Amino acid sequence: MNEAATLPFWAEIVVSAFVLLGASLALIGTIGLARLPTFFERLHAPTLGTSWGTGAMVIASMIFFTVTSGRPVFHEILIGIFVTVTTPVTLMLLAQSALHRERAEGNPDVPASVSRTPAPDSDPNEA
Repeated sequence: MNEAATLPFWAEIVVSAFVLLGASLALIGTIGLARLPTFFERLHAPTLGTSWGTGAMVIASMIFFTVTSGRPVFHEILIGIFVTVTTPVTLMLLAQSALHRERAEGNPDVPASVSRTPAPDSDPNEA
């Protein structure tokens, strides 16, 4: 027998709401990726869609499998943690590489890099 057929009505509504929310956030991120004009603006929308959209899908999956199996199901949390950790890291790496490329090409719209090391002739104890 199909597990979805035994799902109570309240769980169907909640799972459906989270699936629709996750799909909507992913769609919004995709539209942002396609419509925004510059690379740096396009980075933000898909990462939010991925993080929050995946979170909604993970919650829907946890509710569905908890109700159908009759026991708490938490292994989907690992998927959510993995996506939540890797998405911002990927965003930062893409932004840094694009910024490096823009600086190497001499784009005047990009600010110069800020050196994090003190100059060799300066005294690090001076404030």
